[in-house]
Amino acid sequence: MSLPAPLDQIAVRRAVEAALAEDLGRAGDITSAATIPGSAAARVVIAARQPGRLAGLQLAAAAFQALDPAISFEPEVEDGARLGPGDVIARIVGPARAVLSAERTALNFLGHLSGVATETARYADLIAHTRARICCTRKTTPGLRIFEKYAVRCGGGSNHRFGLDDAILIKDNHIAVAGGIEAALRGAKASAGHLVKIEIEVDTLDQLDRVIREGADVVLLDNMPPPILREAVMRIGGRMLAEASGNVSLDTVAAIAETGVDLISVGRITHSAATLDLGLDIALG
Repeated sequence: MSLPAPLDQIAVRRAVEAALAEDLGRAGDITSAATIPGSAAARVVIAARQPGRLAGLQLAAAAFQALDPAISFEPEVEDGARLGPGDVIARIVGPARAVLSAERTALNFLGHLSGVATETARYADLIAHTRARICCTRKTTPGLRIFEKYAVRCGGGSNHRFGLDDAILIKDNHIAVAGGIEAALRGAKASAGHLVKIEIEVDTLDQLDRVIREGADVVLLDNMPPPILREAVMRIGGRMLAEASGNVSLDTVAAIAETGVDLISVGRITHSAATLDLGLDIALG
């Protein structure tokens, strides 16, 4: 698996600063200030406590170094790595107060994004024998979309559009207000720039036939069972990309992929992924 490009450092810094400000409040970490001498140093490790896929190292490192640039953050693995219980992810050395003050912010980012990557990998592994790719959606945590979509790529998935401004996706409500499939597609083609892709959602094979006649870049086949998906793929015949969506689960994803669709969008890899259990421990010896 090729790793995604590094996250934008400005976005990382802004997210980390906001999270630290939320945690430190008006008076800072009063527990560490009260119990730990200012001169104390700490050597700690972040380790996995359950199997999973890693994502979010840049955010974790930024959390520590934002509180004290003297903190050394040395990863033992890269984002995208498969983890087993006990695997060391990173070693951190620096002023103890700053290390412990940044701990929760770093682990919150790292655990959440690794959870997204882990859930994505579960789906991607189940369809590895097919041509299909797992895609995320816009069902993301407000303020964390670029990071969650990065985590999807770390888990072996692909990204759908990042927002309303980078692709045209015509859904059933658009079609209803526009006056039909043909009217919606013609309007989209008249206004889209030459680099903007057009996708349209259909619920039935009759609707699909109308899209095929009118033309689009991608068709979203919504809530179709595998036999209907297979027929849809045959009718499309490679003229546009076929994306399946709608209540996709770990139990159904393989059968969906085996119909020949190109993409399978799964909202739950971002909106319902469980946090991966990671811990920060004092390194002894």
